[in-house]
Amino acid sequence: MRHRAETTPVSRREILAGGGAAVLSLAVTPAAAASFEQWRASFKARALRRGISEATYDRVMNRLEPDTGVYALQRAQPEFQEALWQYINRRVSDWRIITGKQRAVEQKALLDRIERDYRVDRYIVLALWGVESSYGDVIDNRKYMRPVMPALAALAWGEPRRRAYWEQELLNALVIIDRGWGDPKEMIGSWAGAMGHTQWMPEVWLNMGVDFDQDGRISPFGKPDDALAGASRYLLVRGKYSQGETWGCEARLPAGFNTKLADGRTYRPYAKWAALGVTRPDGAAFAHPSHQVRLKVPEPGGPAFLIGRNFQSIYSYNPAFSYSLAICHLADRIRGAGPFVQPFPGSERLPTLAEVQEIQRRLTAAGFDTDGTDGRVGRDTQRAVAAFQRKTGMEVDGYAGLAVLARLRQGG
Repeated sequence: MRHRAETTPVSRREILAGGGAAVLSLAVTPAAAASFEQWRASFKARALRRGISEATYDRVMNRLEPDTGVYALQRAQPEFQEALWQYINRRVSDWRIITGKQRAVEQKALLDRIERDYRVDRYIVLALWGVESSYGDVIDNRKYMRPVMPALAALAWGEPRRRAYWEQELLNALVIIDRGWGDPKEMIGSWAGAMGHTQWMPEVWLNMGVDFDQDGRISPFGKPDDALAGASRYLLVRGKYSQGETWGCEARLPAGFNTKLADGRTYRPYAKWAALGVTRPDGAAFAHPSHQVRLKVPEPGGPAFLIGRNFQSIYSYNPAFSYSLAICHLADRIRGAGPFVQPFPGSERLPTLAEVQEIQRRLTAAGFDTDGTDGRVGRDTQRAVAAFQRKTGMEVDGYAGLAVLARLRQGG
């Protein structure tokens, strides 16, 4: 997810695991009264009651040291604040669009099977894969990922706000190991324990995972078969995905439109919105007039969207509007659709892959290391951009866009 790759938002796993408030936790050191050794010994009884073998518990836990670095990561705030248009541009980047189209061809047989079995649009699946792990490019990069067992053990032992949650996830991870699906040395992921191509928490791995490649184990690592099928099953079962419905579309509002109708909550058929004067920006007719959608304008003066129930299905994967919109838009771009017609206020167009690479080359030449010039914007490129912006008196937001490129071309 972060090896010179475009970073993602605070993830679905981190939001759900942290319960919002926990992400802001002030805990820097363990809050547990017992030492880790005492806690580890007492936790064994719970593991055995869960059905985990004593041999597995001892093998995994007896020499494990807690990764207490997760406490600082849990309370950390984002380094850079992003406007919605920046958020969308970074997730729906030229690199992700181009690579997504390549993966659609390379993985056609797999996607055919997944779409047949789970009835989830293949382009939504590709977009999830692209945003969650840059199409699997960074799932085993230890510069940004960490062993999850020491992380989960530290949280289960010393994080008081959601200790029950972390204990359950640690138990889930131990069950996975006990079943032979995963090895502790291979199980690396985010500080919160999310792993693999589609960033599964242990609970999702255990309960929504699919042995799609029929090798006798379920794994979000290695081949993408199990991960992509499991993500599809998640959207279908937990997100109530409905085959044959689109997520929605960009919409154009007529002059004098009653903005109170754009409450983002009230579902009406496309036909009803059309009767109220709402159209597609390209003028095409709505394909399914009877499908229910709601109207949302996320930013005044920006694009409007008619949002269907499958948008909500994606929201179940990560409960953030910006994330869901990015997934849906990336899916459409991989499919071959164009960018949004109505720009967001103050936005720039999406930089091309070549333009991002030029930004990276010029920054590196100027002494701001981007850790590569592959056209993907991750933490190193963001920090390099921010340092350049700070030096040149620009607004510091870490966004590798056209304004930064123009300033670089001027020689800084």
